[in-house]
Amino acid sequence: MQSRAVMASSTLPAPHHHHHHRRSRASASNFLRFRSRRPLLSPPSLRGFRLRATAAALTVEPDTQVKQDSLELDLLACPICYEPLTRKGPSGLNLPAIYRSGFKCLKCNKSFSSKDVYLDLTITSGTKEYNEFKPTRTELFRSPIVSFLYERGWRQNFNRSGFPGPDEEFNMAQEYFKPVAGGLLVDVSCGSGLFSRKFAKSGSYSAVIALDFSENMLRQCFEFIKQDETLSTINLALVRADISRLPFASCSVDAIHAGAALHCWPSPSNAVAEISRVLRSGGVFVATTFLSSPLNNPFSSEALRPLRQFFGQENNSYNYFTEKEIEDLCKSCGLINYTSKVQRSFIMFSAQKP
Repeated sequence: MQSRAVMASSTLPAPHHHHHHRRSRASASNFLRFRSRRPLLSPPSLRGFRLRATAAALTVEPDTQVKQDSLELDLLACPICYEPLTRKGPSGLNLPAIYRSGFKCLKCNKSFSSKDVYLDLTITSGTKEYNEFKPTRTELFRSPIVSFLYERGWRQNFNRSGFPGPDEEFNMAQEYFKPVAGGLLVDVSCGSGLFSRKFAKSGSYSAVIALDFSENMLRQCFEFIKQDETLSTINLALVRADISRLPFASCSVDAIHAGAALHCWPSPSNAVAEISRVLRSGGVFVATTFLSSPLNNPFSSEALRPLRQFFGQENNSYNYFTEKEIEDLCKSCGLINYTSKVQRSFIMFSAQKP
């Protein structure tokens, strides 16, 4: 008989095993509730100091036990209707708990399972006949070859365009994320989890969700996680989702990171709008990308901007923007406090939800 005890196994589950569900002590209609503990923002005189938050445990607690220093919210949502998902299985945003859980939208009557090693929260999850092809730049990263090579040479080439390297980029992002230390971080377009793993191991966040549309990138991320025992019990979850249809409730996420991703998105405006929707008040968005330059776009100058709008994307499968365009995009999606750091074609920018 399967035990009713909920345990976070230190051994990651192997893919392709059948899911095991236990009968929840609460009603099956109870929503997944995530408690994010965040310290109060430092007063202006202390903002120059480095802050470090201790990761808080992910728990499911009765509404009557809400504490003043906790914020309870419905996190995972149906990608179709955005209603909260019900959950059957052990609680927690860690790999073993997610793997052994089933998720369902009662309104759409659609079920989502942790297929392979990730939770598939795309609209097409579970389809058997329907197939949909994305733009070339999206399909490229779904390739198992590219997924395997991403951290084995592919990412290192970014240095030629001014990217300072993963370690320095991580430190820069951590500075931007100081105001939301201790909260929930989602690493969108995470690829093979290069930064997801760094954020999870930092202990600065109560939980980290590594999110990508590529199935093979998420599988590669899982392989890297298995090689690091320190990640086996950390609140780190793998979720497959569309950046333009994020499966989270509005105002539910503290921090969102997008490393070298914006130029790959089919519709950056839809993606940033979704990011703005799911960020809670005070939440921080940090991203890196390649700026439009003569090296990657022949119409990059302001004088040739009209030509770039008509012909630029025909000559390149990626979306490259000027810094002014990126700032304008963030503002148009309701984000404030835009700031950036530029080095040749590299840009890291940050914006905040009011």
